[in-house]
Amino acid sequence: MRLAVLSDVHSNLPALQAVLADVDRIAPDGIWVAGDLVGYNPWPNEVLEILRERHVRAIRGNHDRGAIGGDTSWFNELAAEGVRWTRIHLAPAGVGYLKDLEDRTRGTMPEGVVAMYHGSPRNDDEYVFPWAADESIIRAAGAPFVILGHTHLPMVNRFRSGLLVNPGSVGQPRDGNARAAWGVLDLTMHSFEVRRVPYDVDTVASEIRKAGLPHELADRLYGGV
Repeated sequence: MRLAVLSDVHSNLPALQAVLADVDRIAPDGIWVAGDLVGYNPWPNEVLEILRERHVRAIRGNHDRGAIGGDTSWFNELAAEGVRWTRIHLAPAGVGYLKDLEDRTRGTMPEGVVAMYHGSPRNDDEYVFPWAADESIIRAAGAPFVILGHTHLPMVNRFRSGLLVNPGSVGQPRDGNARAAWGVLDLTMHSFEVRRVPYDVDTVASEIRKAGLPHELADRLYGGV
């Protein structure tokens, strides 16, 4: 069984469309999304509609919770501005979709349990960076396949007790690569492939500026930072 794993879409419609076209070429058995569906970019309603129509298995991230709850006290100013903009523009259907999501999920597959968190099994807002990830996260999850998001950095860590992965970010990569990131989790082979997909960054940057979002959010897309 193979799963498409996405995370941190952040309302970036062109990036999501490019990634889903690549997903369709792979034809996985399901699509899992590790949170932060909205924030930063100007297409929250369009992104949520696509994910709803695709029947993806998604969880909420901190930006999703901020968009429906309004608490921006833990965000830096750029992130907080993105959350405030999203709250103003989010349609009732999008609010309902986000409210219905869980903050974490797990599923039992023939090959073993897959557990997905935005932050970590210890804390939904914890940043688990690739260089600091260790086997304790696998043990805390109690699953041989563990998916994380939140850092916007792709990660594949193999331990004796399981596979710990992060697909990176669809909508705002931060690993110095401007292309949208996603991953293929092959449960049978116990492997994870990170894939990169180009998309029209110019269009996204232009629409960010037109929407009145901070220009820094447009500029950072070009460098993947």
